[in-house]
Amino acid sequence: MRIARVEVGGRAFWALLEDETHRLRPINAPFAHWAGLTGAQALDALDLGPERLPRSAARLLPPLEPGGRVFGVGLNYPHLQRLGSTVPAHPLAYMKPESALVGANDEIHYPPLTTQLDYEVELVAVIGRPLLDEPRASHCLLGYTVGNDISARDAGKQIGRLDLLTQKAMDRTTPVGPWIVTPDELGVRGQPMLNMQLTVNDELRQQDNTRQMIFPLDELLNYLDARITLRPGDLVFTGSSHGVGLETGRFLQPGDRVDAQISGVGRLRNTIAAPRALSGARAKGRLGQPLA
Repeated sequence: MRIARVEVGGRAFWALLEDETHRLRPINAPFAHWAGLTGAQALDALDLGPERLPRSAARLLPPLEPGGRVFGVGLNYPHLQRLGSTVPAHPLAYMKPESALVGANDEIHYPPLTTQLDYEVELVAVIGRPLLDEPRASHCLLGYTVGNDISARDAGKQIGRLDLLTQKAMDRTTPVGPWIVTPDELGVRGQPMLNMQLTVNDELRQQDNTRQMIFPLDELLNYLDARITLRPGDLVFTGSSHGVGLETGRFLQPGDRVDAQISGVGRLRNTIAAPRALSGARAKGRLGQPLA
């Protein structure tokens, strides 16, 4: 199944994307009734409405259930050695606010606190049910979607420390979508092995396969769940590969078109917006400015 979070006429809801017609059928059942099910059971539990909407009639939203959390993982592909890092003893994780997310075709904000805006195509796992005592954590997933973990690479340089709040969490900087694809639809059981790539203005910048993860998906999910119990609807970004701007010095600029795609899952098509200016009062929070 392909399940999208959409907005039509100001109303947000989940919908099933029908492969044969490419139309959207609204899902009437609450998310909790079907997110943890698989196959025919899940389809029966959706309580689909009779209406079929053309995709063009809906805005694709980030596929995040209201109340869901967003987790990220860094240093999870071999390119970290090109960046002067060694393989960590365990995953490096962080959280994003919901306000950091944008949809598959939305503009990406260019924050006023950076001049080094970078791209990172990533496979995103969507939690379907609590992990509890399930021996294979990935069996608890609803499915997968595509993420672009846009990063402010110059965050923290002035204090000589990692500043993940500025680097990863700024408003409307993280595209995710276009929908969730269930594991049975992908033919995935356990660790995904999916091709992913990213282009900027049609120039290929990143290309790899999710089999190259240093910490495989089950290990990432177990690591997170041991610290913060994962809940249905949570998103987990699983890390990105080589070719990022941090390696080449070629960062994103206003007006750039960024396409991120993962085979069998979908594609994000986003444009970088013009830089946003801070108000005078908020400029006190700018990097390098006094806070008092």
